[in-house]
Amino acid sequence: MNAETPTAESTAPPAAKRRHRPEKQVEITDPKAIRALAHAARLEVISELYSTQVSRTATELAAQTGLTPSAMSYHLRALQKWGIVVPAATAGDARERRWKAAGTDFTIHSLGGVASPELAVLDLELDAYRRRVLAYAKTRNERRASGDTSDGPSSVVLASNLLYLTPDQRAELTRRVFDLLRDYDLEDPDHVPEGAERMATMWSMIPDDRGPAAAKPATGKA
Repeated sequence: MNAETPTAESTAPPAAKRRHRPEKQVEITDPKAIRALAHAARLEVISELYSTQVSRTATELAAQTGLTPSAMSYHLRALQKWGIVVPAATAGDARERRWKAAGTDFTIHSLGGVASPELAVLDLELDAYRRRVLAYAKTRNERRASGDTSDGPSSVVLASNLLYLTPDQRAELTRRVFDLLRDYDLEDPDHVPEGAERMATMWSMIPDDRGPAAAKPATGKA
């Protein structure tokens, strides 16, 4: 399924040079740490810092999430406790501490359990993505209402698929998707190329055992 897929060839300038950065994976497995992530503002901070690889102050992140700087400082200290964010170097005589991602990639690995905190995190991630969609739609509609119809090719893409994958294939697909996304990391996050637009992406894979076909493995018999 696809929604608003681009229909015209792009005329944008050549893409900026991409960086193959050294990887530092941050993995969260502790159920207490996963539960600590079950807050919309904390997830938005993680997304911002890990995606951009640029340091931010509590005030800057507070403005982005709608919180007060003091409340954001509290959330940043909580994320620091679990090794998710760390203090960043401060230039000059800046008075406010800067924060950065503790690594280049962030993943959550849950061993399951009654509380299933990873499902709460997933719900918040979906809410955050929904807010992005609504904000984009509002801005686009306001622009069109003002007479600006220069939308060009659509920037929104939505796709869903059902696949049958072995455990090895699932691992391979995950690795290939993440490798592809890393190919589009900017060489210098502080210098965005002309014509580039900030884009939010989300990728997910989850077992779907709702249908009888999913419960019938092949027997190999003719």
